[in-house]
Amino acid sequence: MIRTKKIIKYTILTAGTVGAVGAITSFKSNQYNVDSIGIIRFGRASFTALTIVTYYKTSLYKYGEKMDHKSPEYIQLRSKTHKKAAEKLLELCQANRGVYIKVGQHIGALDYILPIEYVETMKVLHSRAPASTIEEVKQVFKEDLNKNPEDVFENIDPMPLGAASLAQVHKAKLKDGRTIALKVQHPTVKGNSLVDLKTMEMLAKIVSWILPEFKIQWLVDETKRNIPKELDFQIEADNTEKVKMMFRHMSWLKIPDIYREMCSPRVLAMEFVEGGQVNDMEYIKNHQINPFEISDKLSKLYGEMIFKHGFVHSDPHPGNILVRKMKNGSTEIILLDHGLYANLTDDFRYEYAQLWISILNRDMRSMSVHCSALGVSDLFWLLSSMVTGRSWDAIRSGLNTTQFNNNEKDLVQREFPNLLSCISDVLSSVNRQMILIFKTNDLLRGIEHSLKTYSRMDSFSVITKNCVETVYTERKKQCVSRIEKLKVTCAEQWTLLKLNLYYNYLRFRSWFTTFV
Repeated sequence: MIRTKKIIKYTILTAGTVGAVGAITSFKSNQYNVDSIGIIRFGRASFTALTIVTYYKTSLYKYGEKMDHKSPEYIQLRSKTHKKAAEKLLELCQANRGVYIKVGQHIGALDYILPIEYVETMKVLHSRAPASTIEEVKQVFKEDLNKNPEDVFENIDPMPLGAASLAQVHKAKLKDGRTIALKVQHPTVKGNSLVDLKTMEMLAKIVSWILPEFKIQWLVDETKRNIPKELDFQIEADNTEKVKMMFRHMSWLKIPDIYREMCSPRVLAMEFVEGGQVNDMEYIKNHQINPFEISDKLSKLYGEMIFKHGFVHSDPHPGNILVRKMKNGSTEIILLDHGLYANLTDDFRYEYAQLWISILNRDMRSMSVHCSALGVSDLFWLLSSMVTGRSWDAIRSGLNTTQFNNNEKDLVQREFPNLLSCISDVLSSVNRQMILIFKTNDLLRGIEHSLKTYSRMDSFSVITKNCVETVYTERKKQCVSRIEKLKVTCAEQWTLLKLNLYYNYLRFRSWFTTFV
C-alpha cells in the first residue's frame, strides 16, 4: 500500500512537470488543438497505465497466485486480464493517436513474441488508424511548400487511400494531368512527439517497477530511436531512391518514383501505383496470381536486404506490400512506405547468419555461442525460438525436416505468455539491431500464413541459402592462399547444391499434394 501511494504521488508530480511543459510547447505548435495539450495527453496515458496495473494486481496476481499456472482456470484468467488490458491500451492509442498508434502497431506486429491478446487487439491499428481531415491535409501542404493546393492540384480525393499512425495518403491529380499519391503527415504528430515520448518513458519505468515481468523499456527505446527518422519525409524519399537503385536488378519489384519538387519534411509526393494487398486472397484469386510466387519473391527480396545489403525495410505489414499481374504473366511486388529501415552492421549480419546455420544444424553449443554474441547467453533457446517463430521442440527435431503448421503456431502462442518475464529479459538485452528484425520476421510470417504457403518452407529455403553465402563469404575473406579459398568455395557450392535438392523436393511434394 505504501509503495502504491508513492507511485501515485510520483505520477502526479511528474504529470504536473511534464504536463506544464507540454501545455506550453505543444498547444501552439499544434494549431491550438485542445486535444494536443500535454497535460491532457499525459493525464490520459497515466490514467490508462494505472488502470492496466490495477487490472493485473486485482485479478491475475490476486487470484492467480493460488492457481496452478498450467490449469485451464489460470490460462482463462490470464487471457481475460490480457484482453481487458489490451483493449484499454487500444483506447489510449486511438485517443492520443500519433506516436501511440505507432507503438500499438509495433505491438501488433510481434505475432510470435507477445501475448496473442495484445497482438490481435493492436492489429486493427494497421488498417484503422484515425485520419486527418482534408482541410488539415491542405493546410500542412501549404505550410511546408508555401503553395496553395488549388494552384498545384486539379483535385485531391478527400477520402484517404490509407491512414497510418504518422500520416495518410491521398490520390491526387496535378494540373498537368498526372495522377500521384500524396502522403501528408498528421498536423499534430510532430508537436506532440516530444511530450509523448517522455510520457512513455516515465510510464514504462513505473509499470516495470510495479510489474517486473513487463519490462518494456526496449519498446520505448526503439520508438525514441525511430520516430524522429519517420517524421522526416525527406529521409523516406532518400530511402525510396536508395532501394530503387539497390534492387534495380529485380525486374519484378516496383518502387514508386519520388517527385522531389513536392517533397518536404511533412509532405511526400510519389508515383501512384495500383495493386491488391498482399494478403487479399480474393484479389489474388481473381487475378490468377500464384501465392507461392509472391512468397518466393518476398523471401528473395528480404533475404537480400538482410544478408547482402544490411538495409532492411522494417514495416512490411500488408498495407505496405501490393501485388499485381505483369504483362508477361508473372507477379510484380510493389513495396511502399520506406520511412523505417534497419541498418545492420557486417558483424551483426555475420553473427545472425551463424545463428541461423547453428539452428538449422541443431548445434546447441554453436547456438549458445552466437546468441551470446548477440547479447543473450542463458536464454539462447528462447532467442532461437523468437528468431525462427518455431517451438524449441521443432528446433531440436530439425527445422529442415519439421514443417510449420497451425498446431505449432497455436503451441508457440500458448507457451510464450508463460515466458513473458524471460522474453522481456531477451528483448532488454539483445543487440538493438535485432528488435526491428523481430518485427520484420513476424510480419513476413504473418503474410506467409495468410497466403498459406508455409508448407513449402520458401522463407527457410531463402534464409538458409543467404546464411550459407554470408558465412562462406566471410570465410573466403580470411583465406590466405588461393588453394584455401578454392576449398572454401567448393564447400560452399556443395552445401548450396544439397540445399537446392532438398528444397526442390519440398516444392515438388507441395505441388504433388495440391494437384494430385
